[in-house]
Amino acid sequence: MSLPIIMPSALLLIFSLFSLCSAGNVSYDSRSLIINGQRKLLISAAIHYPRSVPAMWPELVQTAKQGGVDVIETYVFWNGHEPSPSTYYFEKRYDLVKFVKIVQQAGMYLILRIGPFVAAEWNFGGIPVWLHYVPNTVFRTDNDNFKYHMQKFMTYIVDLMKKEKLFASQGGPIILAQVENEYGFYESAYGEGGKRYAMWAAQMAVSQNIGVPWIMCQQFDAPNSVINTCNSFYCDDFKPIFPDKPKIWTENWPGWFQTFGAPNPHRPSEDIAFSVARFFQKGGSVQNYYMYHGGTNFGRTAGGPFITTSYDYEAPIDEYGLPRLPKWAHLKELHKAIKLCEHTLLNSDPVKLSLGPSQEADVFADESGACSAFLANMDDKNDKTVAFRNMSYHLPAWSVSILPDCKNVVFNTAQVKSQTSVVEMVPDNLRSSDKGSKALKWEIFAEKAGIWGNPDFIKMGLVDHLNTTMDTTDYLWYTTSIFVGESEEFLKKESQPILLIESKGHAMHVFVNQKLQGSASGNGTHLPFRFKKPISLVAGKNDIALLSMAVGLPNAGSFYEWVGSGLTSVKIIGFNNGTADLSTSNWTYKVGLQGEKLGLHKADAIDTAHWLATSEPPKDQPLMWYKVSVDPPSGDEPVGLDMLHMGKGLAWLNGEEIGRYWPRKSSIHDKCVQECDYRGKFRPDKCLTGCGKPTQRWYHVPRSWFKPSGNILVIFEEKGGDPTKMTFSRRKTSRVCGLVAEDYPMSNHESIENAGSRNYSDRASVHLKCPKNRGISAIHFASFGSPTGTCGSYSHGECHDPKSVSIVEKECLNKNECVVQVTEEKFSKGLCPANVKKLAVEATCS
Repeated sequence: MSLPIIMPSALLLIFSLFSLCSAGNVSYDSRSLIINGQRKLLISAAIHYPRSVPAMWPELVQTAKQGGVDVIETYVFWNGHEPSPSTYYFEKRYDLVKFVKIVQQAGMYLILRIGPFVAAEWNFGGIPVWLHYVPNTVFRTDNDNFKYHMQKFMTYIVDLMKKEKLFASQGGPIILAQVENEYGFYESAYGEGGKRYAMWAAQMAVSQNIGVPWIMCQQFDAPNSVINTCNSFYCDDFKPIFPDKPKIWTENWPGWFQTFGAPNPHRPSEDIAFSVARFFQKGGSVQNYYMYHGGTNFGRTAGGPFITTSYDYEAPIDEYGLPRLPKWAHLKELHKAIKLCEHTLLNSDPVKLSLGPSQEADVFADESGACSAFLANMDDKNDKTVAFRNMSYHLPAWSVSILPDCKNVVFNTAQVKSQTSVVEMVPDNLRSSDKGSKALKWEIFAEKAGIWGNPDFIKMGLVDHLNTTMDTTDYLWYTTSIFVGESEEFLKKESQPILLIESKGHAMHVFVNQKLQGSASGNGTHLPFRFKKPISLVAGKNDIALLSMAVGLPNAGSFYEWVGSGLTSVKIIGFNNGTADLSTSNWTYKVGLQGEKLGLHKADAIDTAHWLATSEPPKDQPLMWYKVSVDPPSGDEPVGLDMLHMGKGLAWLNGEEIGRYWPRKSSIHDKCVQECDYRGKFRPDKCLTGCGKPTQRWYHVPRSWFKPSGNILVIFEEKGGDPTKMTFSRRKTSRVCGLVAEDYPMSNHESIENAGSRNYSDRASVHLKCPKNRGISAIHFASFGSPTGTCGSYSHGECHDPKSVSIVEKECLNKNECVVQVTEEKFSKGLCPANVKKLAVEATCS
């Protein structure tokens, strides 16, 4: 038997998937959203427009659509759109209208999460920093100033969408809008003011009359006028507050964000698929991946603090816009399977059956006789064989099998048959734009350690970093001096005085008499950190210059806008009279860098008289600006800037903000794993890799930022690196792998009657495909039998067909894609008869 018989209603559904999603009337009941009178089961994908560039948007949206996605979801980023009061910006990466219209042109729906608080690991949670300095303002509570500005911005966005006729009620793609964001976690900290604010926010949003429903995620006391939704790794047990609301999952996290100095988290494809299948099995109707494409925190947009410039999130589409395989493809197959069940899921009440202590079935059957079933095994260690409708089904541990006809398994969440791609960053050295010379022509500008120009102010004691810079820059200079008498013992002995500094964040560089003494930083939390190190002082006056740095402002939490930052204590231990406490001394302050003031990084101010030409840029020098003219990297693959040999700083190309770089290493003592176990509930620290390595080495540089020649790369290096070792790298799929069992999907259920009629060879096959315009040039590994390992580390097992490589080569060499069917006619008959054999293949793309 081939695929299950599809009922006429399902055929209409499949046909509708290929037509434009022409929205109109959007309503809902307890089961689902209802669009133009039809119930909808919706798969949504979060793609944040400022975290990519307009040139990438159409391809990102199309890749999501090809992955079986119906809806694009995005936040609206208040601080990007209103950088100063009543001054609005909607250009380049912030062209919200253009992004929404691209989604509309793709025939997809859109969920607009206006907020306007977003959290999102975004600087200050998306709220403009200037609002903190409006007198008597407290964020996210019953505060008149905050409510006034929040409503003003939300109304501006709503009116903009109405003007462009983008709400579904106007024929546009926007089917849902969100007010506030995850406020339920923090509401109690604000007391009665918090409760009043939440109710006000909902009422204010509904009064906008947009013609589509409003949602509030993680709002545990949301009023009946809005739909409360779930954000979590798992939302199958979630129930809306009111029985007339559909079950919506606004954030399913397919990975996790990264912080500088921490290992990299991974969430296996099998577990994500399990969570999605369970959600729809238990009555869900709208599920959104946060993120489906994470993208990049360009410039200083990352919050946290310490959130990396990369916001890859190990999402189905990677930071550079490439499908992440097998995750993207595995979820695509999941979406197909779920869509086959849409009609019965949304138009019948489930019957729940126990199949064992941790095994269950949910069966959906409508009046026409159509039937769909989900068989789940929640045991996180053991596979189980269960009986369902007089048939035997094998359920791997922690998996869900989907049966669109209540008989045939078309998908099991734990069985990944999609190919795995090995993606590498291929070095492409910086090349001079001067065709007549191979050597790069560098220019440099050296910052002074301490006050440049006139001081901004002098004050006794230490000031708060954010309250001084107001986030106009990452940098604040604290400078003072201390007089050392000739009688001090440490001048006569080998011992040195100890400089002890305490700071609330986030990082600092310490200079004494213009020389860098060292650096210190926090760990990504709001906890203070210390700098403690011997320093060299001389008799007479000694200048102390401390460069305090922000690495992204807090993005969530109760009263997070009041979290302090910057130095809190400065002492020198070892004087004859004891410890010298400089904390209350006179300090001279300067906001920002001279290079920032001169606009050295700006595209319209690149050519200034402040640069010094050199053929040998200095290495390991702190506070150094570098400029070089380069050609774009060869090829058309996405590009990353390799900063492994640099220290910490900021980078720009043609005036566009690449972002903060910091190849800070994670600890070798962190608990990393060789292979992820998808079984059991996921948590961010469950599957970590990269211990002892830089959290982020490459920094995305969009291709659209490059000109054919004469591209100006500007780097500000804070503590010292080797700019000659910077390289562009091209992100390429170097190898593809496939692994399938000979009995797939027979392992899902056994039936003598069905076995003979199954389209066996079509289902048990390895499908390999290289990127376009590239072919399979070599078979690195092939084994039919009992191969072990994973892609990149396969090895032969005790059972191995020696003809495996030649068979695969015949099918695949010099082809862009190939399908190798697992049949006894093709491979050795009678090989290891007691075993369920597998075919593993690893091929090179070139």
